[in-house]
Amino acid sequence: MFVVTLSYTAPIEQVDALLLDHRAWLDEQYANGVLLASGAKVPRTGGVLLAGGLDRGTLDQVLAEDPFAKGGVAQYDVVEFTATKTAECLADYREQPAS
Repeated sequence: MFVVTLSYTAPIEQVDALLLDHRAWLDEQYANGVLLASGAKVPRTGGVLLAGGLDRGTLDQVLAEDPFAKGGVAQYDVVEFTATKTAECLADYREQPAS
């Protein structure tokens, strides 16, 4: 599973110009089963994504298609972790620890 943090690298007006396309991209990733949760940071300096069910290389490809990435208005930090415990609604994403 992955926690992805986005940090805006451009003025908020440039971010907002891509916001509708970014939200459409988010909807597509939810439909594809990639995203489990997403939202803006508080204060609004970027966002946070929770992703699962894919490997790091595939995630990097998916993130590269985000209009924020294509528009050069955000940078991404990815943390991978092994989700050995989850809420019941995320049971399908539970993982076994590496041996």
